Amino acid sequence: MAAKPIYRVVFHQQGEVWELYAREIYQSELWGFIEVEEFVFEDGSKLVVDPSADRLRHTFDGVKRSYLPLNAIVRIDEVEREGPARAIKSEGRIAEFPRGPMLPPKSER
Repeated sequence: MAAKPIYRVVFHQQGEVWELYAREIYQSELWGFIEVEEFVFEDGSKLVVDPSADRLRHTFDGVKRSYLPLNAIVRIDEVEREGPARAIKSEGRIAEFPRGPMLPPKSER
């Protein structure tokens, strides 16, 4: 039986770009969100620990499922194995993905 795929999810979070790895990703029933489950982190028993990876590990410790808004996601890749989780200060300007059409005012409905 083939191993479960691993996905790298890159998204914006409060002025930073976060890169996480997960085994399950799918469209949420909540409109405009992607569900991310089964987070995968590198072995934390290494001698040298990256502070941003350690912070993300603690942030998602005990999280069963996370809902990410579609307009925050930069990219999702299927990868062969997990890498280090990262939180990098967002230096450049990245525009949000365009949103759907606006609803007319209630008076015109």
